[in-house]
Amino acid sequence: MIDFEHIEKDDHFIPDGMNGFERNTKRIVDCLIALIAMIVFSPLFLFCYIAVKREDGGPAIFKQERIGRFGRPFYIYKFRSMKLDAEKYGPALYAGGKDQRMTKIGKFLREHHLDELPQLWNVFCGQMAFIGPRPEREFYIKQIMERDPRYRYLFQIRPGVTSYATLYNGYTDTIEKMLRRLRYDLFYLEHRSWGFDFKILWMTFFRIVFGKKF
Repeated sequence: MIDFEHIEKDDHFIPDGMNGFERNTKRIVDCLIALIAMIVFSPLFLFCYIAVKREDGGPAIFKQERIGRFGRPFYIYKFRSMKLDAEKYGPALYAGGKDQRMTKIGKFLREHHLDELPQLWNVFCGQMAFIGPRPEREFYIKQIMERDPRYRYLFQIRPGVTSYATLYNGYTDTIEKMLRRLRYDLFYLEHRSWGFDFKILWMTFFRIVFGKKF
């Protein structure tokens, strides 16, 4: 059982649970797996690209600025799952399967997490890892840090395609859920290891294959 009570009350510096050798090895493995996955899944990439493009003629690839390791901004890539005017009134959080801004193809991609496939490129380039806290936009990070400045500790590591927090906290459509996600992310940061990463990767694979929502 995670002692979130301890995490909330003790505002000491939270170090990375991995040492330098473990971090470097993780980076090399991530890069190799991302390269292999991009080659193996290239037909699936093409299918998703064409499907998104044909639905409304808009761009198939969506990019958005997120904040990564050391607080540096980068562009995250996804297959577009929202309508072209999804954020015409400003930044808005994804509201899950009931979100009216999603396209028909986009809903399918989201449900099966296929919209995340282009992030293999982010992993290959070193902007992301397979496992790590999900990257957030600066707009929301500022709001989170007003409530809990410990978010800054997450800048020690690369953000991930999947995370411990996502498995248990799901999509975050409110600031309160983001704060709860942060507690999971801080726990992961302090306790992360190759074994912990493998457990998260296996659980993510299991939930995708068997259609479990997260």
